[in-house]
Amino acid sequence: MTTERLIAAGSAGPVEEQTNWALRPSRLDEYIGQSELLERLRIAITAGKQRAEPVEHVLLHGPPGLGKTTLAHVIAAEMGCKAHTTSGPALVRGTDLVACLTKLDQGDVLFIDEIHRLPVAVEEFIYPAMEDFRIDVTVDSGLHARTVQIRCKPFTLIGATTRAGLLSAPLRSRFGLTHHLRYYEEPELLLILQRSARLLGLAHAEMDGLRAIAARSRGTPRIANRLLRRVRDYAQVRGDGRIAPSVVDEALALEGVDRLGLDHLDRAYMRTIASVYHGGPVGLETVAATMNEDAGTLEDVVEPYLLQIGFLARTRRGRALTHAGAEHLGIALKTEAASREADAGLF
Repeated sequence: MTTERLIAAGSAGPVEEQTNWALRPSRLDEYIGQSELLERLRIAITAGKQRAEPVEHVLLHGPPGLGKTTLAHVIAAEMGCKAHTTSGPALVRGTDLVACLTKLDQGDVLFIDEIHRLPVAVEEFIYPAMEDFRIDVTVDSGLHARTVQIRCKPFTLIGATTRAGLLSAPLRSRFGLTHHLRYYEEPELLLILQRSARLLGLAHAEMDGLRAIAARSRGTPRIANRLLRRVRDYAQVRGDGRIAPSVVDEALALEGVDRLGLDHLDRAYMRTIASVYHGGPVGLETVAATMNEDAGTLEDVVEPYLLQIGFLARTRRGRALTHAGAEHLGIALKTEAASREADAGLF
């Protein structure tokens, strides 16, 4: 079973990222949602400009697709400087980080995505850079080892991670601003879709049609924009170009996405628990073996949204389908006593 899904919150690759750049806001006033974070950033940016200093180091954590990369570029634009982008897995050795830091100009932003995957050796280089804007490089080894200090210009480090708990305490403590990005409400997604429709030149995007897309977007702007592009293509080829609720239903039914944003993999996972294991509780590894899927894929890709909307429960004995989840599938859950009698062959 494929894990390349239309409603996956992660990036689908460089082609999609290039398309998304045209839809991303470039200023704080254009950014929709995350109002608490925006207010904190406005204060920090204004204070930094008044003192002619870079903004404090910022740590953004939360699920993928919520705008962490976009915010890094927005901060850089507001400060009138450049944003340099890299990722934790790309920084294999300390020298890789040295190369990134030495090319930064005064006040520039260094954005490190998936910062929790930084190797320990690289972390040791980043501590003095964050605190004192210097890099300590060890030359030679053994008795002849000596440390050379390389100065770097004051900069702002913005780290993004989907797994904040995996960050080491010393690294986490060096960030001045730390914020968890929350999922977006449907009205916020509707505003994002209206803006994206304008930028895409969709003159016939009906409000009810955009609202139907927002309801299927799983609280994630990246998914909302992806669904909008798919509906746009369908409306152009199979319709008259109007993005109406009926067109949204037809287009996304073709992609296997239902009215709540669940796809084939989500429903297969829920049906396996409901039909094979009487609604659970059942162990994740057992469900994965039954579906011939990877347990890590189910845990990281499928379960978070089902838990968020209350269709799945995690118990000490394993995963269990809730009555709301069973109702969505149109399945009546048996009680535990009835399940035991069914297993004993009494029904």
